Amino acid sequence: FHRTYQQPPSFYLKAPTLLYVFIFIALRALRFDARYVLIAGAAAISGWSLLVAYAVFYAPTPTMVTRNYIEYLTHNAILIGAEFDKILSIAMVTLLLAMAVRRARRTLFLAVSEASAKRELSRFFDAGVASRITDGAQVVMAGQGVGRNAAILFLDVRGFTRLSHELAPDTLMTLLSAYQATAVPVIQRADGTIDKFLGDGIMATFGATEASDTYAADALRAAEAALAAVDTWNLEQAAIGQPTLRVNAAVATGPLVFGAVGDEGRLEYTVIGEPVNLAAKLEKHTRDESVRALATAVAYDLAVAQGYSPVGMVERRAARTVAGVDQPVDLVVLKA
Repeated sequence: FHRTYQQPPSFYLKAPTLLYVFIFIALRALRFDARYVLIAGAAAISGWSLLVAYAVFYAPTPTMVTRNYIEYLTHNAILIGAEFDKILSIAMVTLLLAMAVRRARRTLFLAVSEASAKRELSRFFDAGVASRITDGAQVVMAGQGVGRNAAILFLDVRGFTRLSHELAPDTLMTLLSAYQATAVPVIQRADGTIDKFLGDGIMATFGATEASDTYAADALRAAEAALAAVDTWNLEQAAIGQPTLRVNAAVATGPLVFGAVGDEGRLEYTVIGEPVNLAAKLEKHTRDESVRALATAVAYDLAVAQGYSPVGMVERRAARTVAGVDQPVDLVVLKA
């Protein structure tokens, strides 16, 4: 500028071209790395300092440097304080942008790590439980719980102990994993939550993790669908000469508590209540009734009221004596 217009070097110090410096620094922020912002800011400070030094030391006369602000604005005089303000502004913008980028980067990494942790947790917990652990506003502590009306579904493999003696460990675990990979997605599609794997058994809840108006209907649909899926899988297993499994199911409903149990070093989300015990005992009772799937009459009637329609014929069996249960229980056979 000063050569183009035949002016002293201080002439270009007053040009608005300096404003482009801030654009270049901001562009570095798009790299999402504070180092690039700092490098751009350092280059801008160094470059402008060199321009100021050139204007001061190569001025045609020493009187170009002034302390008068009016003279600085109206002439080609150099005001060192004004140039220092420009350099300070560049430095402050650089530092603020670098801090913002670093914080945003840290927040992004934290969000990604939390999402990754949530995905990993979902491999060990139900998605709803994983969300409670990662998204909860409160720290998860033992003793926290909520009351729900919910349904419990138990699936268990009949004769699995015998199989464990007959099959090699790897073959046994492969068989168990294949069975679980068949049943679990069916339960989850029916809005069921896998509470735990009990060896060869599966315990699922409906309406416990999140309140539901169709928990009983969902549980009975899941029981029917899971047994049907296992039957199809058994046919495929038999066709290739692999072992098959006989799976039984039981459903009970009622009030229970969903919450965290354990101590500070080891916590677990689970459900506690009479329906849990009753469903477990009913699953064992399927052997006494010579059927594959049972539900309490209370659970069945509630499921029908919630929109459930059985796939096949059902049979009511009144006042049945169930081991471990004090009073006779009215039962419904879902699958013989």
